[in-house]
Amino acid sequence: MADRIELTSSNLLEGLAGEIRSESGPGGFTKSFNEALIAEFRANAGKLSGDFEDAQFLLLTTTGAKSGKRRTTPLAYIPIDGRILIVASKGGAKTHPAWYWNLLAHPEVTVEIGADTYPAEAVALNGVERDRLYAEIAARVPTFAEYQTRTDRVIPLCELRQIKDNQP
Repeated sequence: MADRIELTSSNLLEGLAGEIRSESGPGGFTKSFNEALIAEFRANAGKLSGDFEDAQFLLLTTTGAKSGKRRTTPLAYIPIDGRILIVASKGGAKTHPAWYWNLLAHPEVTVEIGADTYPAEAVALNGVERDRLYAEIAARVPTFAEYQTRTDRVIPLCELRQIKDNQP
């Protein structure tokens, strides 16, 4: 890993903003920040420190839509009525994040929350259901409302549904 990236909300909101919303995708700072976040998450059973101590993060591992490679992305998640929801905001960029295209192509994903890791099916929510849940998320986390004002696209909302093992 390159230079140690400080895991602060300032870096997340300011340092990454330009890279996250760029047309060329994440740059070196974003990749280093994500690597540091993933390492801390896994080393501490999902517990993060500093500015992220009270945040709800998960690790989402998808299969690349084009490459077929497995990729892990740290994401904020919002639990609503027992459902695990993630927002494909990309900071309000003009385009969807790569992980969203990956899960559309390959909806079988791996989710890590805390010390738990499980297979899940990623489902893109649409229409009235998406709008209702996005409004609730935006009320809880106003940053997501702000992201929607930055773009003409409808920011996708996805549910991660745990795949239960059918064995006794």
